[in-house]
Amino acid sequence: MFDRWYFESREIRELKPYAIYARNSKGRKYTEDPDEQRTCFQRDRDRIVHSKAFRRLKHKTQVFVSNENDHFRTRLTHTLEVCQIARHIARVLGCNEDLVESIALAHDLGHTPFGHAGEEMLDELLVNHGGFEHNNQSKRVVELLENKYPWFTGINLTIEVLEGLMKHHTPFDNPQNLAENELIHPSMEAQIVNLADQLAYINHDLDDGLSSGILNHEELISEVELWREAQIVNEHRFEMLREEQKRFLNVRYLINTMINEAVANSERLISEFGILTVDDVYNCDQIIIDYTSDFKQKLGFMQKYLYEKFYSDYRVLQMSIKGRNIIKELFEFYLANIETLPVEMRNKIGQEGFSAHRVIADHIALMTDNYVISEHARLIIKS
Repeated sequence: MFDRWYFESREIRELKPYAIYARNSKGRKYTEDPDEQRTCFQRDRDRIVHSKAFRRLKHKTQVFVSNENDHFRTRLTHTLEVCQIARHIARVLGCNEDLVESIALAHDLGHTPFGHAGEEMLDELLVNHGGFEHNNQSKRVVELLENKYPWFTGINLTIEVLEGLMKHHTPFDNPQNLAENELIHPSMEAQIVNLADQLAYINHDLDDGLSSGILNHEELISEVELWREAQIVNEHRFEMLREEQKRFLNVRYLINTMINEAVANSERLISEFGILTVDDVYNCDQIIIDYTSDFKQKLGFMQKYLYEKFYSDYRVLQMSIKGRNIIKELFEFYLANIETLPVEMRNKIGQEGFSAHRVIADHIALMTDNYVISEHARLIIKS
């Protein structure tokens, strides 16, 4: 029988000493008896997958509104791609795959409908009430807003997963919720998810941009070095390719290249910085899971191209503006008509950390694209 003891022993045998072992976890805010068959990080993964917030990612915008096309990425498919890439990198580098998977699956739970446009709008609406940022909101979701258990709030994830969710904020905004001592830098596993997140969105945005017709294949070849490199390699290997095959094979080449570059350089940095333990990771004054400066320059150019040619395209901006307006109008309606909020949300107002503005932001941020559109129609357009 493969029980928790087996999996924890396997970690000791197979993982590098700079990985975080489940048996060495700093635990949870609310103490629980360990599971007999799962490590603490495997248990976290299962709690995240079974959460309502995770299910809602299926109908939340990545770039295109989720009902625009069946084949464009949603926040859920993005999350799964990040998870797959992060697990691969963790496996190669000898890090804890279960911890990486948990961080990856939860890293976007705090995203609003309409993607970053929705996040920006809520941040503006809460400018005098603490602002809104999706990493903070992801942590808020798993600590306060997912309430299934009668003996604690949230889903009581481990300190290490919570740290990963606050990847852009160290020292943390609420260190008392995380650990006795503030951690200066993210764990190796959290750094892997950070890189995988960037890697995934660059490539699937290229794919979706070409599929939508907003980006042009020939222009990419002439203007983006990495795409041109991919095209040359694939033309050499295959004589006749359909447009869809060119797009797929080029994106495939880029993903593999970026993973290989990240792994090779991270291995070099691990050796160069003398990383032997978890404490070495936390105390290192530089990020360890990273690309070379030359490769980062190439990626930076590709990201700049995406911003200029894809994210700034009028068809994408039209959807963003529409989403911002819907969220703004719905937020203001709720603020003027608190009684229209669901009872379970309305009852939170006045509790610690739950002002009226914050509760309304929580409620809207939890919505899917489809639901926020239907609520806007029901409450405002029809009123």
